[in-house]
Amino acid sequence: MTLAPDIHPATASRWPDLVEVIGGCGVANKCWCAYWHLSSADYKGGWGDRNRLPLEARVMAGEEPGIIAYVEDEPAAWVSVAPRTSFDRLNRSKNFAPLDDMPVWAVNCFVVAKQFRRRGLMPILAKAAADFALAKGAPGVEAYPLEPSEKSGAGDLYVGTANAFRAAGYVEVARPLPRRPIMRLMVT
Repeated sequence: MTLAPDIHPATASRWPDLVEVIGGCGVANKCWCAYWHLSSADYKGGWGDRNRLPLEARVMAGEEPGIIAYVEDEPAAWVSVAPRTSFDRLNRSKNFAPLDDMPVWAVNCFVVAKQFRRRGLMPILAKAAADFALAKGAPGVEAYPLEPSEKSGAGDLYVGTANAFRAAGYVEVARPLPRRPIMRLMVT
């Protein structure tokens, strides 16, 4: 059964809901999407509660660094989506270097609460992330998903799957690694 979530920006008033989603998910409650914002040393040194601080600071400062999905008023998922330039590690990546000077936004992290997994949420969330970014004035949205294989574990899927992004209308624009396309959804 495919879910029909309500989507809202991650705001200070919704911070407890974001904590509920991320805090209840294995590795996510150690990462807190800090991977994309911190140096490797700072990220590893903050593994756990300290990695929560950068995301909390952004939300409390009034940024809306992503979206929260609710299913029947229950926090069900988080998606990190913001201007690509705000993700330091992404900006330094050789594999995912900017393709051009287009000021796209990046979708780079999904966390789905356990009880809502395997219910068709990822394509819905990928589309909702694009809608959120485009409504904020982004000319397009970029993602760096995985083409899963039999060796892929659930922990590998935090970037999303290529099929979920295809289903949401994104198209592949580059493939820097065999299993890692760069996909975009642009304003039409």
